[in-house]
Amino acid sequence: MSKTRVAITGANGYLASLIRLYNADSYEFVPISHTDVDFSRPSEAGRFFEGLDFDVCLHMAADATTSHCEGDPEGTHRVNVESAIEIAKACEGRGRRIVFISTEQCFNAAPGEAPFAEDDEMGTVTRYGQQKAEADAWMRENLDDYLILRLSWMFGLAMPGVRPSPNILTNVLAAVRAGRPTPFRVNERRNMTYAQRLAGQLPAILSLPSGAYHFASQNGLTTYESARLVARRLGCTDAEVARLVLPDEETYAERPRDFRLASDKIEAAGIGLGTFADDVDLCLRDFGWPKA
Repeated sequence: MSKTRVAITGANGYLASLIRLYNADSYEFVPISHTDVDFSRPSEAGRFFEGLDFDVCLHMAADATTSHCEGDPEGTHRVNVESAIEIAKACEGRGRRIVFISTEQCFNAAPGEAPFAEDDEMGTVTRYGQQKAEADAWMRENLDDYLILRLSWMFGLAMPGVRPSPNILTNVLAAVRAGRPTPFRVNERRNMTYAQRLAGQLPAILSLPSGAYHFASQNGLTTYESARLVARRLGCTDAEVARLVLPDEETYAERPRDFRLASDKIEAAGIGLGTFADDVDLCLRDFGWPKA
């Protein structure tokens, strides 16, 4: 029996690389990067997927760099919105499911109270969040078979061929290893999720009923408090934690941000998530970190 062919965009990025590594025996991945198709040309992206042999598309490619989105809103809109829509149209036209990776940033200025559920009103003050929210909304309104996964900040450590994006664990680890005091935001609350939870549950995720889902381990701590927890788990003494993990009390002081996502819906569908503290412990165990 032939394997399901999963077209995966942004194939060389951290999460895509991790997904491919964990699921190499289960799926036939069709890796797609910017060298294969120019996502700044939406019509080209659509034609590419109209002619591609695949069963499901995992669309992870995006320009998530804040400075790019703010400095070139038209160019990044073509990548993050217009190409995503053209790819979705190609999938819909061929009876193929698209799995669109969205983000917690859709809620970084949302009305209401966190943690936010899938149907809560979005609100965002960043171009990246606005662009993802626009593509997200279009798919919910126009597609019959789709998955939208709104991810929290994902964390993990390097593996062969897999280099993590900057995350809470690597940021604290860098401060500890260099002995460099580093500020972390006091006026920000967000989920932080061990990336291997996503990679390890891909088959169950791809089988979810059509709709939008939040993939986020729960976390009641501020980013500063989260960094202190990580430092302790890495074996730092209280004095070292106080010296190396500093409170950034200025950023978002006028309007504290809380864009945590509720994970009840996806957990009720059988996808396992935990708490941020659970995930830190799990990650460190997976990588053989000495118990503090």
